[in-house]
Amino acid sequence: MTLIALVDDENSIRTSVSMALESEGFKVDVFQNGLEAIEALESKNYDLGLFDIKMPKMDGNELLSKVRSSRIGRLKEMPIIFLTSKDQEQDEIIGLRMGAADYITKPFSQKLLNERIKTVLRIYENRKNEVMLEDNIINNFKKGSLELDDLKQLCFWKNEIIELTVAEFNLIKSLAKYPGVVKNRDQLMDAMYGDSVYVDDRTIDSHIKRLRKKFKLYDQDFDQIRTRYGSGYSWRE
Repeated sequence: MTLIALVDDENSIRTSVSMALESEGFKVDVFQNGLEAIEALESKNYDLGLFDIKMPKMDGNELLSKVRSSRIGRLKEMPIIFLTSKDQEQDEIIGLRMGAADYITKPFSQKLLNERIKTVLRIYENRKNEVMLEDNIINNFKKGSLELDDLKQLCFWKNEIIELTVAEFNLIKSLAKYPGVVKNRDQLMDAMYGDSVYVDDRTIDSHIKRLRKKFKLYDQDFDQIRTRYGSGYSWRE
């Protein structure tokens, strides 16, 4: 169930909006001001915040600032929709620049608020999924006992770090990403050095020989790199 934090100093807004949202299937916690809300925001996992801008003690912009500067990752990324009055355009601009996802002007229809909430939640969920997918694809690659960390340029075999040069790391990645696919020497040279550096065929063979030796230091049974005579090399499936 989607959990929403509604922060507004007007009792009528807290009551009417929370009741309407809960009738739509949302779970809503209500707070009178930012000071009252911040402790709960840090302790519970909210999916979205609805912040009024003009509030005593701590206004919406100050509350948003604390949320965005939080060390708690889930809170720092939480989408926020501002509830504003017609004369608060400058506050809206400040809020959007600070990272508010949207704003809605009072008075508003409950139907409009519901649609804004659903849209913001959908956008943030899609964005989160894309980031997770990119992290898994780009930063880490796993294939059986092999793990490659692109950002740190680290190679692991059966949880042991194998010390590789940048060129060797790129060579292993090029082979392991497509198990069974034969890569000729030209393709492996491009993967290792790019198309701006030329090396001869024997350089690739030397790299393969050194790679096998490095992996066998940790695993005598290592036999993942296959020689395809007359064609090139492949990673054993």
